Amino acid sequence: MKKKVLIIISVLFITAFQAMACTNFLVTRGASTDGSTMITYAADSHTLYGELYYTPAADHEKGSMLDVYEWDTGEFLGKIEQVEHTYSVVSNMNEHQVAIGETTYGGRSELGSQPGAIMDYGSLMYIALQRAKTAREAIEVITSLVEQYGYYSSGESFSISDPNEVWIMEMIGKGSFEKGAVWVALRVPDGYICGHANQARITTFPLNDPQNCLYSKDVISFAHERGWFEGLNKDFSFSDVYAPVDFGGARFCEARVWAGFKKVADGMDSYTAYSEGKITRDENGFATNRMPLWVKPNNKLSVKDVMGLMRDHFEGTPLDMTTDAGAGPFDLPYRWRPLTWSVDSVEYCNERAISTQQTGFSFVSQSRSWLPDPIGGVLWFGVDDSYSTCYVPMYCGITRAPETFAVGNGDMLTYSETSAFWTFNLVSNLAYLRYNVMIKDILKVQNELEDKFLLNQPAIDEAATNLLNSRGPVAARQFLTDYSCNTANSTVARWKELSHFLLVKYKDGNIMKETNGQFQRTATGMPEFPDQPGYPEKWKRRVVKETGNKLKVIGGSGH
Repeated sequence: MKKKVLIIISVLFITAFQAMACTNFLVTRGASTDGSTMITYAADSHTLYGELYYTPAADHEKGSMLDVYEWDTGEFLGKIEQVEHTYSVVSNMNEHQVAIGETTYGGRSELGSQPGAIMDYGSLMYIALQRAKTAREAIEVITSLVEQYGYYSSGESFSISDPNEVWIMEMIGKGSFEKGAVWVALRVPDGYICGHANQARITTFPLNDPQNCLYSKDVISFAHERGWFEGLNKDFSFSDVYAPVDFGGARFCEARVWAGFKKVADGMDSYTAYSEGKITRDENGFATNRMPLWVKPNNKLSVKDVMGLMRDHFEGTPLDMTTDAGAGPFDLPYRWRPLTWSVDSVEYCNERAISTQQTGFSFVSQSRSWLPDPIGGVLWFGVDDSYSTCYVPMYCGITRAPETFAVGNGDMLTYSETSAFWTFNLVSNLAYLRYNVMIKDILKVQNELEDKFLLNQPAIDEAATNLLNSRGPVAARQFLTDYSCNTANSTVARWKELSHFLLVKYKDGNIMKETNGQFQRTATGMPEFPDQPGYPEKWKRRVVKETGNKLKVIGGSGH
């Protein structure tokens, strides 16, 4: 019997590109060079202030309650029972090396709101991190909480990792039909990488493989009861029923996964049309040309490689943003919002790349099974645009956040001289003015610092391990805290120096002459006359084509 789906794709679901936030990649032990598991997360929002959340471990009185506030808005949602002990959490990784990231995909509009629900997706992540010692435990915490207290958010994909396993989990609430959510969680096969970016990606899944697949008992029957799916259970597709892909889901969301996969795996050119939003469907409306959920990379990936996955503007693909008029004269790979726009009643779009200007924070988590937990877990953390940020190592065993990244040091409407977020925004926004030359100076400093951090990592690991064995966990965690905080604060100081350098070098459209960061002067102490490269040839031709003879010099030249 063929499956039958009763859906009208253009009407019954909320497309993910309304929010356009967040990109995740998931890397298994067998796909990494050193046996780490890794996940990435870019928390992209025009109103999210980038800072490093820190919650210490704590004991709680039996019967005490926990206030729950929606992560996106700060709205109070209700109270839930607190557990007797919670683990320390550094941003999105806890002291047991469990890490969680997410992307929002929306899904069916009927399921986008659940009256009386308490648990939103952000609270689920951070509460699970406080309560779970493994990825499987985190899945259990998340699903039991929504079952007990209801699910407040729309459709969500989660990346969940521990030192041994990496899982992708997709969830959507039951709307006003009943309390709770339907969900599926799949363990990413060892040796493979996965990704998601604001579009549900799990289609069919094994029904009798609890080692590698977990799901809510009513994930299929709920769809049957609503009339959204008719057919055999084995043919049930979570995404096609609860969050079918449309143009926006492919072009603005799946294209980011495609770009990351394309960097590391063969065969992705066959999905170029899909990444452009050209979807083919079967008689039930299911997309037939979707990408695989996971791919095997050509070579194992290092931490630096995974950072590279988060730094992409579709360069070298048909979606490359540096090659059309929107890039301006200086090859800017960014487009200011809104994402879609119209000319003469025809709708057009800007691309939505992995690297984007509105990132609050991003990270690469690294969990290592062969090291003690406080040392094995490292969150490579950065604020603002992932392409021009610098990822600094935050060990999961630290006991405080660095001052420059700490909560309360400025906000989205309050500039702070000591804030990492504002310092990195200062540099990136300078670069957007003359991107193709200024970005080179930024990447030079970025690589110098990140390469140094990675080079020093074995020595830091060894020193912390020796302290742990000789003087105990308190001394080891203090050492890791001092190292992480000093590294973060010195990075922000170096980035502030970089902002001053860029301002001096590129002021007023000039490029001051310098060698190894030292500006050149004449014998009398005056600045050497700057370079004035003007505009590239391709841009001059565009200007001439648009203006005709308006700017043509007649009878002489000006200065």
